[in-house]
Amino acid sequence: MRVQSLSLVAASAALIAPTTFPHAPHPLRPDPPARHLAGDPFRDAPARANRSGVRIGPVPERTAGPPAPPSRSGPDRGPGTGGRAGGGRAPVRAADLLAEVRDCTPVSRGRYREDAGTPADIPVCGKRDVVYWKADLDIDCDGVPGDRCNSRSDPHFSPATAFTRSDGRPLDAERLPYVVVPEPSDVWDHRKDDVRGGSLAAVVHGDRVRYAVVGDVGPADLIGEASYAAAKALGVNADPHGGGAPSDVTYIVFKGSEVEPVEDVDAAEKEGERLVRKFMGGE
Repeated sequence: MRVQSLSLVAASAALIAPTTFPHAPHPLRPDPPARHLAGDPFRDAPARANRSGVRIGPVPERTAGPPAPPSRSGPDRGPGTGGRAGGGRAPVRAADLLAEVRDCTPVSRGRYREDAGTPADIPVCGKRDVVYWKADLDIDCDGVPGDRCNSRSDPHFSPATAFTRSDGRPLDAERLPYVVVPEPSDVWDHRKDDVRGGSLAAVVHGDRVRYAVVGDVGPADLIGEASYAAAKALGVNADPHGGGAPSDVTYIVFKGSEVEPVEDVDAAEKEGERLVRKFMGGE
C-alpha cells in the first residue's frame, strides 16, 4: 500500500500531440501518510485508515534466508496467469500489445509521481477504448488478511479496499490480481473515462501479459500500484515491505468494461484476452 506524497507539483497543460513515454530515475524516498476512499468512490465517503509508516519502494532481492512461500495464485499456473484462452489460441504477446500503446496522447491534465520525491512525469494516456500509463509497481496488500498480507508483514496494511467483492467484503490482495487508480482529482478523474471498480486491466512487464481488475484507489498524486497477486503473476517480488518493480510496468484499462463478479479471476482472464484481441484488431 503506497502512502501520500507531501505535495503535488502544479499540473502542466495537457499535451496535444502524441509523445513517447518518459523515463525517469527512481530515487528511494520516504512517503508521508496517505488518504484513500472507502466504499463507492462515486459518492462522498470517509477516508481510508491513515498511513503513518515510511515506504522506501522496491529494494534488491534478498540474498540470504528462506524463500517466501508461493502465492496461492502463482505466476505460472492458476487464475490470472494469462494462459491459453479464447478457444485454445496462444496468449497475446507482450511485445505486440506494447506496440499498440507505444505513443501517448495524454488524457490527464497533468502528470503523476511514481513515489514521493520523484518527478511528476507520468501521464495517463488514451487511445480508442483504453487508458494506459507506464510506471513502477508498488505492492498493495490491503483487504482480507492472509499469510502474506497482514499488519505484521505490511506496516501500512488496511483491512479495507476502495472496491469490494460481490458479497460486500473487501478484496483479497493475495488471491485477486488488481490494480490501483489514483483518487479523482484535477489531474485525472478515472470516472470520466468510464473506469471504475471491476474494470478490466491488462498489465505488462517484461514478456508477461497478465489480467486484473481495478480494485483500489490510491493517493491523488501517485500512480503505479497493484496487488500482491498481480505482482506474483508478473514475476515481480511481491514483498509488501520493499518489493515491487522500479519501472517498466504498463497498465492498460478498458473503458466501460466490467468483470462480474469482481473476484472472478478466471472471468477476468477470459475477458482480458477477448478485449485485448479486439483492441489489437484481432476480432
